[in-house]
Amino acid sequence: MNAGRPLHTREPEHGLHAVAPAASPKLTIAQAVCGALASEMERDERIIVLGEDVGINGGVFRATDGLLAQFGPERVMDTPLAEGAIIGVSVGLAVTGFRPVAEIQFMGFVYPAVNQILAHAARMRNRTRGRLQVPMVIRMPYGGGIHAPESHSESYEALFVHSPGIKVVVPSNPYDAKGLLISAIRDEDPVMFLEPKRIYRAFREPVPDESYTVPIGTAAVPRTGGDVTLIAWGAMVRICLDAAAALEKDGVSVEVVDLRTLNPLDRDTLIESVVKTGRAVVVHEAPRTAGVGAEIVALINEHALLQLEAPVSRVTGFDTVMPYARLEEHYLPNRDRVVAAVRNVLEF
Repeated sequence: MNAGRPLHTREPEHGLHAVAPAASPKLTIAQAVCGALASEMERDERIIVLGEDVGINGGVFRATDGLLAQFGPERVMDTPLAEGAIIGVSVGLAVTGFRPVAEIQFMGFVYPAVNQILAHAARMRNRTRGRLQVPMVIRMPYGGGIHAPESHSESYEALFVHSPGIKVVVPSNPYDAKGLLISAIRDEDPVMFLEPKRIYRAFREPVPDESYTVPIGTAAVPRTGGDVTLIAWGAMVRICLDAAAALEKDGVSVEVVDLRTLNPLDRDTLIESVVKTGRAVVVHEAPRTAGVGAEIVALINEHALLQLEAPVSRVTGFDTVMPYARLEEHYLPNRDRVVAAVRNVLEF
């Protein structure tokens, strides 16, 4: 394995609203993630995948299925149940020329690794004044909706958005999942790649076989409208699209902004949409207080206050631990809660 092997190929970057050809295979998000990993590992032998059960079992959600057989145990490594070690080893690999992709099995398991992430991965470039880079990806299934046990459904993305030096990426569909993950792997800085497990296999969309990138830091607008803007990421984008379709039957024109990247945040697309519609609702499943939605509301107030027709509303999880299965659906934002929030801002 040659950690310093130069790269001689670069696939074309797809645009903001790129659509896969109709002949492309229809994949789930989990399959798109696996396809991105396989494509990049084939292209660049510096890439190593490591984490709990990523090898023989193909990952708890089968997002790394088949990689061990294709690339061998030197590049697809099952690790002990030691999240701090997984990330610590990855930081060491990254600063010495490799490009590790580490998996934390569930976001709720990341806490033992937070010191390695925030104190080392995020700060290495600044600490060494640019002499060392940390080109690593930390993949984490996150969020609720699958009736999992305690510590398996956290949505604490705000913790990492608040940390300088880390990029935070959250796909909402298979096409973006592959393109964003490829961009993350090629990035020279650490990237938290949050995978909404609720929709890992909820639907399929065409995804090209070939490599392509979706730019980090650029939001998407999967639905345009003129009356109100819904802002979301991950699984909540699907909720917003469902709410928009329901509201359309009553003549309400809803625009949906899929942020795709929480850090860096595409402020231009966000503000442009809100200026156009004059109303906004932010939707996320994380707890309400100090969530990413609060920062978005602040940005809108700073840059589009005079264009607002109503206060910006939030539909979020509650300020409590994600409940067990019987109460999970009461905790998570749903179509009805989003529709009600839209009606409130329209009637203000």
